Amino acid sequence: MKQLVIFDLDGTLLNTIKDLGNAANYALDRNGFHTHSIASYPFFVGNGVRRLIERVLPEDARKKNTIVEAMLKDFKQYYNEHNVDLTKPYDGVDDMLRQLQEQGVKLAVASNKYQQATEKIINHFFPHIDWVAIEGQKDNVPVKPDPSVLFMILAQARIAKQDTLYVGDSGIDMEAARRACVDSAGVTWGFRPVKELVEYNANVIINRPNDLLPIVENGLPL
Repeated sequence: MKQLVIFDLDGTLLNTIKDLGNAANYALDRNGFHTHSIASYPFFVGNGVRRLIERVLPEDARKKNTIVEAMLKDFKQYYNEHNVDLTKPYDGVDDMLRQLQEQGVKLAVASNKYQQATEKIINHFFPHIDWVAIEGQKDNVPVKPDPSVLFMILAQARIAKQDTLYVGDSGIDMEAARRACVDSAGVTWGFRPVKELVEYNANVIINRPNDLLPIVENGLPL
C-alpha cells in the first residue's frame, strides 16, 4: 500500500484553465498584445507562470525582460483576485481524496503554480483535507520536472520513495516522478493528451479519480 500520494494541481485536482486563460488574456490586453482563445491555454501552462507568460507573448516580446515582468505583474494582480471564479474540482476528485484520507494515506500537493495561489486555491476547495504539504513554485527552487519539490515533500512526510505515488496530467509530472524515483500515475481528464503520458513513461494511466484507490491500496498493476 502506498503511504503518501502527491498530486499535481492544475489539470489533476482542479480544472483551472479558464481562470488562468482569463488572467493571461487580461495581461496581454493591458500591455497591448493580442489575446488567445481559452482552448489554446492547455498547451501554454505547466511550467510555471513565467513560462506561461513567455509562451503567450509574440516571439520578439518574450525575449524582453521588461515586458515579461510587466505581464507577470498584471497577471498576478488579476489572478490573485479571480483564481477561484471559474475553477472547479474534477468530478470524483473530492470523494477520492476523502477516501484516501479515511484510509490513513498522507496527501500532498506539488505544483508549478506560484505558492500564494497554490495555497489559496487548495485551501479554498479542499479545506477538509489534512494536507501534509502544499508546495507551489518558490524563489530559488526549480520547477518541475526538476524533482526538488518532490524531495521536499518526501522529507516533510517522512515517507520512503517506494511507498509514494505521484499523480499528474502531463509529461512534466511523469518526468518529475521518474527523476525523483517514485511511481507515477497519469490522469486522462487533465490538460494534456494520453500520448504525452505514454511518451513520458507513466507507470499507470487512469481515467477516473476512483481508479486511483485500488492502485494506492494494492500497488501498480503487473
